[in-house]
Amino acid sequence: MDFLRPASWEEALAAKAEHPTAVPIAGGTDVMVEINFDHRRPEHLLDLGRIGELAEWEVGEDSVRLGACVPYTKIMENLRAQLPGLALASHTVASPQIRNRGGVGGNLGTASPAGDAHPALLAAGAEVEAESVRGSRRIPIDAFYTGVKRNALAPDELIRAVHIAKADGPQQFSKVGTRNAMVIAVCAFGIALHPRTRTVRTGIGSAAPTPIRATTAEEFLNAALEEGGFWDNGKIITPSVVKRFAMLCSAACAPIDDVRGTASYRRHAVGVMARRTLTWTWESYRGARRVTEGAA
Repeated sequence: MDFLRPASWEEALAAKAEHPTAVPIAGGTDVMVEINFDHRRPEHLLDLGRIGELAEWEVGEDSVRLGACVPYTKIMENLRAQLPGLALASHTVASPQIRNRGGVGGNLGTASPAGDAHPALLAAGAEVEAESVRGSRRIPIDAFYTGVKRNALAPDELIRAVHIAKADGPQQFSKVGTRNAMVIAVCAFGIALHPRTRTVRTGIGSAAPTPIRATTAEEFLNAALEEGGFWDNGKIITPSVVKRFAMLCSAACAPIDDVRGTASYRRHAVGVMARRTLTWTWESYRGARRVTEGAA
């Protein structure tokens, strides 16, 4: 196994172009586990650890450009207001040591359905900035996951950053695990309210071959909120709407039985998390409305 150590982004792209099968490694929290268990034996490892710009982020007027190697700890400490859903998900990642090393780029590169960042990225409508010696492009998060641990990157492409719109409404993340820490998700759920567009987006992890959105549930809820005037009147969402939304989220899943949980349990748990997170986010939205109206 050859170890490639580029000193700059340009060198990294050139190395990836020359060795398309090279596996990128930054925090190593996913890759090293696979190598240690002999699940993967790549010919080349491409170390991105010396490329400082990948660990930087930029907060713009409307969005955040998050370098692929920004550690989860930095997201928790610095981007809680702009990216609340991703910050909550970051809190659930493994241990403090792994949160100090791992980043969103690794989750995306591995594309495991159990990756903690995926539900929050789906709910926020993120875009993945991919680059090669041929140029750069942005891949909508909805088109990024193409199969079990497969993504839309070309063989010569690397993830440079993720672009995520700054939250304009409440976001939540919930995860079920077999213990409280150092655990792979049995299933996970993310939700984001987008008051500017009067829409709700979701993200589901570890309950299908890829991370997914519950699009039918979103369409139902968006219509119910609009028809009931809930965005304007700020009333509590009726229990029947919440229940139907949860059922549709559960129905969106295509889980398997494995050592962490059964398929039926995963469907049930996703429905419970959908109901709870919708209730929490909507109550936050109502509270913000009351504060705004009181100050007017």
